[in-house]
Amino acid sequence: MFYVSYFYASRTYVLFFAYFTFGFVHQLQTAENVRGISDHLRSLSLSQVLLVFAKEDGQSDAFWWACDRAGFRCNITRTPESTIECFLDKSHEIVVIDGRHSRYFEAEAVCRLIRATKLYMSIKSYVENSSVSACYNELLQIEHGEVRCQFKLRACNSVFTALDHCQEAVEITSEDHVIQYVNPAFECMMGYHKGELIGKELMELPKSDKNRADLLDTINTCIKKGKEWQGIYYARRKSGDSIQQHVKITPVIGQGGKIRHFVSIKRPHSDNNKQSYLGHIVRHPDFFIFPESHSLRHRDRRKESVDTRSISSRGSDAPSLQNRRYSSVARIHSMTIEAPITKVINIINAAQESSPVSVAEALDRVLEILRTTELYSPQLASKEDDPHTNDLVGGLMSDGLRRLSGNEYVFSKNLSQSQLAIPVTLNDIPPAIAEMLDDEDQWEFNILELEAATCKRPLTYLGLKVFAQFGVCEFLSCSEATLRCWLQVIEANYHASNSYHNSTHAADVLHATAYFLRKEKVKGSLDQLDEVAALIAATVHDVDHPGRTNSFLCNAGSELAILYNDTAVLESHHAALAFQLTVRDSKSNIFKNIDRTQFRTLRQAIIDMVLATEMTRHFEHVNKFANSINKPMAAIEDEGSDSEGPASIRNSPENRLLIKRMMIKCADVANPCRPLELCIEWAGRISEEYFAQTDEEKRQGLPVVMPVFDRNTCSIPKSQISFIDYFITDMFDAWDAFASLPGLMEHLSENYKYWKGLDDMKCKSLRPAPLP
Repeated sequence: MFYVSYFYASRTYVLFFAYFTFGFVHQLQTAENVRGISDHLRSLSLSQVLLVFAKEDGQSDAFWWACDRAGFRCNITRTPESTIECFLDKSHEIVVIDGRHSRYFEAEAVCRLIRATKLYMSIKSYVENSSVSACYNELLQIEHGEVRCQFKLRACNSVFTALDHCQEAVEITSEDHVIQYVNPAFECMMGYHKGELIGKELMELPKSDKNRADLLDTINTCIKKGKEWQGIYYARRKSGDSIQQHVKITPVIGQGGKIRHFVSIKRPHSDNNKQSYLGHIVRHPDFFIFPESHSLRHRDRRKESVDTRSISSRGSDAPSLQNRRYSSVARIHSMTIEAPITKVINIINAAQESSPVSVAEALDRVLEILRTTELYSPQLASKEDDPHTNDLVGGLMSDGLRRLSGNEYVFSKNLSQSQLAIPVTLNDIPPAIAEMLDDEDQWEFNILELEAATCKRPLTYLGLKVFAQFGVCEFLSCSEATLRCWLQVIEANYHASNSYHNSTHAADVLHATAYFLRKEKVKGSLDQLDEVAALIAATVHDVDHPGRTNSFLCNAGSELAILYNDTAVLESHHAALAFQLTVRDSKSNIFKNIDRTQFRTLRQAIIDMVLATEMTRHFEHVNKFANSINKPMAAIEDEGSDSEGPASIRNSPENRLLIKRMMIKCADVANPCRPLELCIEWAGRISEEYFAQTDEEKRQGLPVVMPVFDRNTCSIPKSQISFIDYFITDMFDAWDAFASLPGLMEHLSENYKYWKGLDDMKCKSLRPAPLP
């Protein structure tokens, strides 16, 4: 198609504009090529302009620079002969003919020569104007007007030619799923003639398929949101039988951003397609469908071990076995595999269909949040000016920069049994220590006094007392001697050189755990196995802690970081080492007399609780506890309709797991809820450990994980305030709502005021400076 326009102007100036559109250079072979056509049309821009000027002047220069500005390639000719030759050679989209000087050539004669090529459409006139902007605007109006429209019309012939000859079945429907076009491949595949289909809605899925409604809902939910869907299902042919198809459905967006059409591209799905689909997995943000070819790859790999007969046997039963296996795989792949979160997403998607625009937009934002990975971690935007909070979060909730180096952090060697002191019995405990332990059931129990009295061996003594109170030896069917030996082995593998993560901290966590277990709601929610698991987990939760954070170990490229892939490094090590130390010697194996099933259950509970102390999942654990336990219990208690309701919530297996995780998490970081003097001492100890880490990071040239913990500049009150604000307050509010801990909350409030007062005084130390 060719479009010519010429313009009569003042001073006898005439321009002729010629347009044309040309077909595709490359033949379209499959329907896959059709997908890019609309994008190609949208991105189309003119590439060639021919200027026919007998001599150079201001007007020719204006058009030349206008072409340059528009990004068009430009040729210029001086005679009619050279014009036709250049035009036929280059296939210009626009031809500008100078009609001002008839003594050189007749503009209308040149126009007639161009018309003779049978590519022209019409003629327009233009008033002389040597402004580059005016020429530029004229060129753009021509390009965005009839040229593109004619190009699209011409392209449609090529598109439908490609569709008619491609091997894939193509179906185009309206937004209401009324069929508007099917190609010959579709007619052949489905057994219909296009005259039977145009203007009708084709229901392809067999009604006998029990997953039909769910699959249709899933597909419609996806494509009506403008997203592409692809997967595998069985479609009903005209003959009544079904054919398995790989289907890709793409919405076509029209003017106003609304869906105007749906294009479906379909292939028969069989062993003949195995090579072209091998290893392909169809994915969608809301669900996964695994094509059969994905399983074929694994099925081929394990034929010898899974189904030797189907390979080696040539008897009559081999084909039937193969068919049965193929049929079962096909049924599996016709299903939509959903996890709980994908079901939630699908419900929200369905709700959007019947919701007002404002609600639908809000649900879109909900879906964006649900599809993120960090669902429970709060954003720190409001705390960007608080380096203490940022450093604490970065140091405790990340695994560092994962920059491996030659630096390795060396752990202390495990002490052997022969290196341990002779165990004491509960009756052999010195009177002064026994008197201290009389108060161990009180929250105000001073673990630091026990540390001093036991020469830094408080865990063994406190463990003997607490484990006896909860009947641990009776539950495990182990002797007191075995328990004593085990406690000493575990305590010997804590590092006494650590200022914070030593056996005193373990004893402190054990004390807090035992205190929580005595609370009515906690005790009523857990059985004895849970209690034993909690006490053991508290005892071992930091065994062999090096006094450095996970981030430090990852940055230093330590052996443990490599072993545990930079993920929950220390917590994984504590749990693994605890069981290694326990089972390696019969004298200290407290699990040796319980049956395998009970051991597996107990072991899993202990590991889960130890891993729960890792801070990267802190907010996940707290939020799950509040939403799964606190809120439902509060709702039932407010209604007062079911006295058994709160108990049923607490005692479900899932919620018992949340309770145990929450309990050990609170026990692990309970220092801000201890009496003030204990709180101050623990704050000093953890700060010293962080100072030592920062010193070592600087010595080794490692990234400094928590820069504010520089012993020369750090404000300990600020760090405590940040820790309480960000980690402690919400968690203990939730735990207090469940376990009822008014004394702890009072201590927390008083301690916070103390640190706040020091900060207001610009004091950076643990205590205010002495008066002169």
